[in-house]
Amino acid sequence: MKKRVQQTGDHGIGQMVHVVHMSDDVQQLRRFYEDVLGGYVYMGVDEPNYFDREDRYATLLMVGDLCVETMAPRMPADPKLPVGKFYRKFGRHLHSVGYKVEDLAGLADRLLARGVRIAKPGGGSIEELAPDTHYFFPSPRDTAGLMVELCRTDMPGDPRVQETWSSLEGMWRNHPLTLDRFSYVTLGVRDLESAVSVYVDVMQAVPVQTGVDEDLAARYATLQLGDCLLQLAEPSGADSSLGRHVERWGNMIYSLRFRVRDLDSAESWLNKNAVRTTRVRPELFVTEVEDTFGAPMFFSTEDIEGDPFA
Repeated sequence: MKKRVQQTGDHGIGQMVHVVHMSDDVQQLRRFYEDVLGGYVYMGVDEPNYFDREDRYATLLMVGDLCVETMAPRMPADPKLPVGKFYRKFGRHLHSVGYKVEDLAGLADRLLARGVRIAKPGGGSIEELAPDTHYFFPSPRDTAGLMVELCRTDMPGDPRVQETWSSLEGMWRNHPLTLDRFSYVTLGVRDLESAVSVYVDVMQAVPVQTGVDEDLAARYATLQLGDCLLQLAEPSGADSSLGRHVERWGNMIYSLRFRVRDLDSAESWLNKNAVRTTRVRPELFVTEVEDTFGAPMFFSTEDIEGDPFA
């Protein structure tokens, strides 16, 4: 059975088609996701795909119900091209997310009417979406720092849209990581209220939970955007990991969080595979960023109040 996808907003923002993770060696990063996190590679199985126009390598894989695109520029990275420019500035880092949209033209009109600048594939601004445009990128300056690709179609070969998906789910549930599902992407922001306004008022995201996380030293708002949760988090100062990230990079994608069934098993497995961890609280730990290629990864058994995917 295929994955059942929830949509939000008038234009049908649905499946989060991928999270893009940037590194300097796409095969090394792919092996981390495959060997340590139990990932299932479905594009670039034997060797990474090379995209000449962007001068980059990439693979696509599933970690539980999350699709990850591992990406790296051909070295030395070309600063004149978007992928090389990103790597030269940020290095190993989470790059972006992508969503499938049922009514892409309608969403483009909505964003443009609300002052959100959007760019077409290959660069340049869009004032009106052409009928044959398959994807576009809103300016991160207008989306509180999140780089997001909005597209008409699923990723080619995405296992979640295959009838075999319900069988494939068992692969990760029997893994020592004991993944239950992906929880959310965290976007670090300087101003929580303005970021929430962008996503609720402009993108029609659905508020799920707000609060203060004393352990992470941040105020946050968790929203449903399509078939995924997005957490917006404003650090209380610059002396936390999130605070240092926002101090250095401003508004930008920060971390990934997964729900697991057995936290001790997950932590033990990661430690055995040279990934150091820190218990934030009894039901939550985070990886050392150096061991997870620049991307903090949180694992928890905690429930999210109001979680539409529980």
